[in-house]
Amino acid sequence: MLLIKDFLEMRRTGGVGTVARFAAAMLGGVALLAWFESPARSQTPQGGTSLPPVTVDAPAQQSARRAQTRRNDARVRSTPRRAPQAAAVAVQSQPSVVPEFAGGQVAQGARLGLLGNTGTMKSPFNVTSYTDKFIRDQQAATGADALILDPSVRSSHPTGGVVDSFNIRGFPINEGNNGEFAFEGLYGIAPTYRIFTDYVERIEVLKGPSAALSGMAPNGGVGGVINVVPKRAEEDLTRLTASYGSTARFGGHWDVARRYGESKQWGVRASGSVRDGDTPIDRQSETTGVGSLALDYRGERFRSWLYLIAQTDRFDAPSRPFLMAPGLQVPKAPDGRLNVTQPWEWSRITDQSALLRTEYDVSDQVTLFADVGGSRTNVERFFGLPTIVNSSGNTTSTPQFFGLGIDRSTYDGGVRARFDTGFVHHAVAFQASVYHDALHRRLTNGSPVTSNIYNPTVAPTQFANEISDRPRLSDSELTGLSIADTLSVLDERVLLTLGVRRQGIEAHNYVSNVGTLTSSYDRSAVTPVVGLVVRPVENISLYANYVEGLARGDVAPQQPGVSNPGEILPPYVAKQYEAGIKVDFGRIATTFSAFEISKASGELSAGRFAATAEQQVRGLEFNVYGELMPDVRVLGGVSLLDGTLTKTAVAANVGHTPIGVPDIQANIGVEWDLPWMRELTLNGAVIYSGRQFVDTANKQPIPEWTRLDLGARYTTAINGRKTVFRANIQNVTGESYWSSVASFGTFFLGAPRTYLLSMTVDM
Repeated sequence: MLLIKDFLEMRRTGGVGTVARFAAAMLGGVALLAWFESPARSQTPQGGTSLPPVTVDAPAQQSARRAQTRRNDARVRSTPRRAPQAAAVAVQSQPSVVPEFAGGQVAQGARLGLLGNTGTMKSPFNVTSYTDKFIRDQQAATGADALILDPSVRSSHPTGGVVDSFNIRGFPINEGNNGEFAFEGLYGIAPTYRIFTDYVERIEVLKGPSAALSGMAPNGGVGGVINVVPKRAEEDLTRLTASYGSTARFGGHWDVARRYGESKQWGVRASGSVRDGDTPIDRQSETTGVGSLALDYRGERFRSWLYLIAQTDRFDAPSRPFLMAPGLQVPKAPDGRLNVTQPWEWSRITDQSALLRTEYDVSDQVTLFADVGGSRTNVERFFGLPTIVNSSGNTTSTPQFFGLGIDRSTYDGGVRARFDTGFVHHAVAFQASVYHDALHRRLTNGSPVTSNIYNPTVAPTQFANEISDRPRLSDSELTGLSIADTLSVLDERVLLTLGVRRQGIEAHNYVSNVGTLTSSYDRSAVTPVVGLVVRPVENISLYANYVEGLARGDVAPQQPGVSNPGEILPPYVAKQYEAGIKVDFGRIATTFSAFEISKASGELSAGRFAATAEQQVRGLEFNVYGELMPDVRVLGGVSLLDGTLTKTAVAANVGHTPIGVPDIQANIGVEWDLPWMRELTLNGAVIYSGRQFVDTANKQPIPEWTRLDLGARYTTAINGRKTVFRANIQNVTGESYWSSVASFGTFFLGAPRTYLLSMTVDM
């Protein structure tokens, strides 16, 4: 962590040149360490005792898979053969990584909260797990970059912004200050605003509400769950990467893993990066530092994992969303390089996270588990929220100093067991959990600033009125008791999942900048889950589910005209019905699903704040991934959405499209290994989003848009060490477009043409 601190100090005083030298020295130090390490220490002893199998895909199977797909010493290809599907519920080693599907971009399963790792074909949900290989080949620096080809997901925050927020199946995720990324299936651990991929092994997307499986999301998101599977030591690894992004952003990344002990029971993995420089957006620069450490012990019956993460993200002139003045049409999008944020506006966010996981096998059928962890986020920023006030694109904003501290903690424990009753096999899990968060905030305002989206101007410099004291803003505690049973018969050709969770919600709200208690909240709710999978043949799964999501009720605002200020509304229950079919063709797999989600919300009606509004989204989803042929890989799909305001206080708006819900989202990405030059792979992606509305009256639309990305990578060996060169161009045609809309009506400018280059060496 001291290295990151030193790096940031040099960023302020020495500029890009100093940073480049610092990164080069750091990478050189890691390389030198790896060079002098004894080769014998990175090899499994010939006569050593083998490690008990604690992963879904045992190391020997992984090695065999790679051996089958190797074309030459320098290049590794994906297998055309279908690897075995993961077990429906693995009792031992729940944090294990599910094996990759053909093509290596997507895994064969993912974690389903309480149910643990579940194979795709045995899951009653639509879930996709994106692999580390896919993330590296995309040169994805953040979680938003990694999910760009998921047709059910759209990032609702711009490139160059300070938050990764999303829209999944038409509902917002991670738009508040409590953080809604799950980490190993638990809330309260992952960094609050942005996930950097340095410490990510997989990013899993479970689509739809999942309160019974994962607990209530801290901000009440019901569209899905984004789960981070962290890197851990599997095989010995020393990997160094140097990167460049337009216009002048340089970076270095390291990833080192080792296993120790007679049976390789001890594991260490350290990874991180430093990046600094100017982005493609005018007047904007970003500095990031990331460090992570994963330690584990894997004994015959006892296993434990410790994860530590620290990251800092600093922006000068960060990209901001826009508000639109009422009664005006949204103007044509400007060039994505233009930036109305002032060069003296800034953002500084730091995160520290820790998680300790333990498992103990009482017997071959029963495992006890317990987890404890938490995170701390510190935010200091000084910027405004620009409002477009006329059709010429003039804007006004008031910079605001925002000092925020977020403390979160989580605890859980339980038991997983497998047993038979006659011909029925049971996989049962019970879990008790506690999540707590506390927010402390201070706000101060600067002076109004005017600009123009087509011709940004620089206003006289203002300085933040920083006050160290931060009164309490809110705190909450979520408690839960969950139980689920997956019953299977006929050699897992029929699987029925039944589960229920009792969720307690206790929350307190305080006067901003004062800290005086204004309202409190103590409610509970019960949410069920029912899932059915029928596999008439091995490679076809018919599935259906009914599942509920849970969100804390709104608090009636303290403002004139509200007759019930401070009143706490009951928790909102979101309901999903879904059915679909999954087909595994061996090299390629598809999922087709139909769903309906409905959720209530609070609004002001006749002077009283009440839960009289309701939004419903019906949709059809088609996903495809895998290998069309051994040299061609495909990933993408289509999502058709029919969003409707089914209830609202404004009768004229009933039947309108909810804010930020397009009618169609489509993505397709293709990779091609050139047959006449096997070391070279070309790739391309097309991303499309339909029209979205900024308002519930549906009078302020942003138009549909299409983006084209292209890239290439070249794999070779230099001095016997595998080396990969990657080049990607995002938004090749330089389209200017409004990319997305957040649930409260702010909208974002799409990213400009961006160049990414990197070189990775496996030492």
